[in-house]
Amino acid sequence: MLEPQFSVVIACYNQENFVREAVDSVLVQAGSRCEVIAVDDASRDGTADVLRGYGSHILFARPEKNLGASGARNFGASLARGEYLVFLDGDDALAPWALDVYESLVQRRPEMILAHSRKCQNTLPEAARAEAPDAIQFAEYPEFLEKDRSWVYNSSSLIVRRKTFLAAGGWTQGLFYQDIQDLLLKLSVAGKTILVHSPETVWYRMHGTNAVGKVQPFVEGIFLLLAKARRKEYPGDGWRRAAWLGGLAFYWCKTSLTHGLPLQALRLLARTWWMIGLAALRRARCWVAGRSPLQKIQIVRTRQEASVGQKS
Repeated sequence: MLEPQFSVVIACYNQENFVREAVDSVLVQAGSRCEVIAVDDASRDGTADVLRGYGSHILFARPEKNLGASGARNFGASLARGEYLVFLDGDDALAPWALDVYESLVQRRPEMILAHSRKCQNTLPEAARAEAPDAIQFAEYPEFLEKDRSWVYNSSSLIVRRKTFLAAGGWTQGLFYQDIQDLLLKLSVAGKTILVHSPETVWYRMHGTNAVGKVQPFVEGIFLLLAKARRKEYPGDGWRRAAWLGGLAFYWCKTSLTHGLPLQALRLLARTWWMIGLAALRRARCWVAGRSPLQKIQIVRTRQEASVGQKS
C-alpha cells in the first residue's frame, strides 16, 4: 500500500457536538492520498462514540489518560504515515478544496504551509461548502523567519513535513497558550515556507469554550517563549527571532490594554520594548522595500470523493 501524502491529525477533547463536522470535512475530499487520525484525548462526553462510528474510514486512537492538546497532537503524529502532517482541531473544519490546495503547493517541496483561515460562529456557514476557486495566491519564503505578511496563528492552519516536525521535537508537551508560536519558533529555520493568501481552507470555529479570549494566559505564554529563547532552545538568528517576538509582544500589549489590563501590558512592555523596536524597524523596512510578491498558480484537481461511514 502506498503511503498517503497527507496525515490529517484531529485532536479533540469533549467535542462531540463539533467533531463529526471536522472528520467529515476531511473524508469528503480525502480519497487515497490522505489518512485521518482522530485522537480522543480521554474525553468525558460522547466524543469517542462519535469517532468509533466511522469504523475503518479513520484511524481512531484514545490515550489512557488526558495528554492535553499538544500531547494529543504528538500522539496522533506518532501514528502518521503521510509525508505531510495536517493538524485540525476537533471544533474546526477544512474547506472542501483544502487538500487540493495543499497538494498543489507541496509540489513546490516546502517544509511548511501556513494556510488561510476564517472565523465562524458556532455553525459552519454555507460558504464552507461552496465550489473551489480556480487558483491559489501565496507568498514563498526561504524560511519562516523571513515571513513579511500577517498570518492568523492557529494549529488548524499548519501543514508541515512529517520528518521536519519530528526533527524539531513536535509540540511542546504541557504548553497550550502560545503553543503554535512555540512550534513555529522550533521550525523557524527549517526551510521553505509558503503562506497562503487565498483561498481560505480552514474554518476556525468560535464558541463559548474557545481559549482565545483568555488574555492573561496568553501573555504568560509569551514569557515562557522568552525564557526558552534566553536558554537558546530555538534555532536560528537571534535578531530576527527577537523582532518576530517583538511583533507578538506588541499585539498582546495592545490586547491587554483593550481588555482593561494595563499593568499586564506594562509588565510585558518592560521586558520586550527593545524587541518591539526591532519589529517596528523590520516593518518599516518592508514598507520601504516592499513585501515579497504574491505568486499565483492553478489548483490541481485531484479530489476523489470518499464515502463516509458513520452513525446516524
